[in-house]
Amino acid sequence: MVRREGDSWGIADGVGRTALGVAMARAWESSAAQPLFIDPYAQLFVDAAGGVGPDPTPERKASITNYAAARTKWFDEFFIAAGSAGITQVVILAAGLDARAWRLPWLSDTVIYEVDQPKVLAFKAHTLESAGAQPAVRHVPVAVDLRDDWPHALAAAGFDHAEPTAWSLEGLLPYLPADAQDRLFEQIALYSARGSRVAVEAFSPAFFEADNVARYRDRMTRIRARAVAVGEQVPDADDFWFMEDRTDVATWLCEHRWEVDSIPATDLMNRYHRAWVAEDEDPLALSVFVEGRLL
Repeated sequence: MVRREGDSWGIADGVGRTALGVAMARAWESSAAQPLFIDPYAQLFVDAAGGVGPDPTPERKASITNYAAARTKWFDEFFIAAGSAGITQVVILAAGLDARAWRLPWLSDTVIYEVDQPKVLAFKAHTLESAGAQPAVRHVPVAVDLRDDWPHALAAAGFDHAEPTAWSLEGLLPYLPADAQDRLFEQIALYSARGSRVAVEAFSPAFFEADNVARYRDRMTRIRARAVAVGEQVPDADDFWFMEDRTDVATWLCEHRWEVDSIPATDLMNRYHRAWVAEDEDPLALSVFVEGRLL
């Protein structure tokens, strides 16, 4: 599936399959001897979709799991801290197969809005309902493409822009064109009351430098060749991502009255005692995790 203007997907198609990959990584982590978190729903999603193919090589499996585990833990802690600060309105953009509404401890009056493609949310709802799973707090799916008028759909679902909000953008930005990313943050800022928080996984500006993009593409070519040899299919992120130079998230937030903290992916993984295990540098090492608080 090569990206195009106005494209859409379900859980088994193109971009949608990346959500299954994340669920698989969370399932692997949940079954580890010393997991950073437990997601009892991740394997349900994978099983309901018929699996994601054969396991990758042990090295690649460890690399995928370590990064996904650290990322998941960081977002978990963001939501828990937001709740401790009294924020009870949550918006998870491009929610995919995120199960935090079911598995995290929330304040009892929290409302969680999950925004994503209609087919993705429908698959998620059917899988969880079939398993008898109930969200811990009020959960509101908002089926809309983030390139469309999602703020209108969010407001129609009950979102209150006068209340502080905890926003999350996990594994999202590379799937948006650069101009759509700019519009997204403009809309978040417009609909954020003072005291709102935002958590973002983004590529650092260095990722889009020509030399780094070339190294990334060369690395993916080698990984895909090794995967074919063992019967594994590795999607080419070039088919899903918009490889475009884009606005630095931390800088944008600072310029728009957000107080910002950020941590590079490598430092985050060190914090959680996880390591890169691939034989060559993973481009995700150029990711950065950014948290903003609206002053």
